[in-house]
Amino acid sequence: MAESAQERKLPVDDKIHTWPHLVRMEFLVALFVLIGLTIWSLTIDAPLEEPANPTKTPNPSKAPWYFLGLQEMLVYFDPWHAGVVLPTLIIVGLVVIPFIDTNPKGNGYYCFKDRKWEILTFIFGFHILWVVTIIIGTFFRGPGWNLFWPWQFWDTHKVVALTNVDLPYLLGIRSYWVAAAFGLFAIGAYFIGWMGFFYWFVLKVKGKDFLERWGMVRFNITGVILAVMMSLPAKMFLRLAFNVKYILVTPWINI
Repeated sequence: MAESAQERKLPVDDKIHTWPHLVRMEFLVALFVLIGLTIWSLTIDAPLEEPANPTKTPNPSKAPWYFLGLQEMLVYFDPWHAGVVLPTLIIVGLVVIPFIDTNPKGNGYYCFKDRKWEILTFIFGFHILWVVTIIIGTFFRGPGWNLFWPWQFWDTHKVVALTNVDLPYLLGIRSYWVAAAFGLFAIGAYFIGWMGFFYWFVLKVKGKDFLERWGMVRFNITGVILAVMMSLPAKMFLRLAFNVKYILVTPWINI
């Protein structure tokens, strides 16, 4: 008498075909979303402003909402840093994710428990930092790109006395070369301190075996990207609390 599959303990095939099970559902969802957007666009007028007038520049002149995060970062960083370096590092960070992410769990399915640190990093970097800068640029930046609370009137003639100073000058350093050396020291101390904290954190949470498997190259790449990401809230605090403009000031580069 032949043995049954259950008696022989054969592996059960728990896979399903992409077509039609997945593609059919994705098509139906896309169809319903398209119908909803079409009805929405027919019933609600787009909030368009008056036609462009080359003789009258709007105040404030704002970029589209998806670029307002970059425009808001221009308040806290030099234009080359906010407009070139940070966006480039965002793209580079997305590119190197397959290299630095060695966690095999969570591939093909969503599970917070298996990928909580990756998900929390994304939530902080995108939903908190990026979305918050967009919200500030949209609702809190008025004429002259001044800060206004939601209940305040956007006064075009508002005068704000901002005494923007560099960090060395704020600390009483007046010598040019001493200020430049202090700026280099402050930036170096920030990165060294962050990398030390990051090493301690990974060692405490993941353990020494994980660091050995991860490797120093992946560790350093991840640490530098996270350090640059954390520089945004740090610089926002220095600017809003102490009106600090630059940390390092030289004739060639400002940071």
